[in-house]
Amino acid sequence: MAYTGEVTKGGAPDVRELGGLTITKVSVGPMDNNAYLLRSGDEQLLIDAANDDETLTALVGEAGLSTIVTTHRHADHWQALEDVVAATGAESLAHIDDAAEIPLVNRTLRDGEHITVGGATLEVIQLVGHTPGSIALLYQDPNGSAHLWTGDSLFPGGVGNTRKNKANFESLITDVERKLFDRLPDDTWFYPGHGKDSTLGAERPHLAEWRSRGW
Repeated sequence: MAYTGEVTKGGAPDVRELGGLTITKVSVGPMDNNAYLLRSGDEQLLIDAANDDETLTALVGEAGLSTIVTTHRHADHWQALEDVVAATGAESLAHIDDAAEIPLVNRTLRDGEHITVGGATLEVIQLVGHTPGSIALLYQDPNGSAHLWTGDSLFPGGVGNTRKNKANFESLITDVERKLFDRLPDDTWFYPGHGKDSTLGAERPHLAEWRSRGW
């Protein structure tokens, strides 16, 4: 079956093959967090060990796990982190500005750094506002379009919640516009921390509405 990105807690994962990278999406925990397992060659990387460690370790399987990247410091995105690290020996990475509030971080990240998984390279893009150290991860498919994992910074229908803090909202909407929409084409597919996926092209017509609405 073709990849749709629609997953439910306790349901089957959805798998997308990009040639050089395999993406497996699963929903975990009471807040229906998305976790993403990326595989390239013999290596695997997990984005957000959010919850349900048994589900995540079963997803990893016997292939092993080299890296876990936490997109930001909010607790619903790292509930299973320590257990999955204990089970797999994976290295835990997070942005330096959020790392102090994540229970286990072996290495900190900064805007513009690169993370490798097998033959694939992910670029770290800091998006300040939902939290100070929120990040997106960008994969430029050499044989196709760009792919983004956006945590809670960008969803279908708007940017992440900044709890009516005007400065945080202005920072986030500006970062999302400048670092994502101004840089990347419409066919860029993005994978958020909760819910369904979308493309930048589907969301681009609504940017002015988002800025006017605030969050």
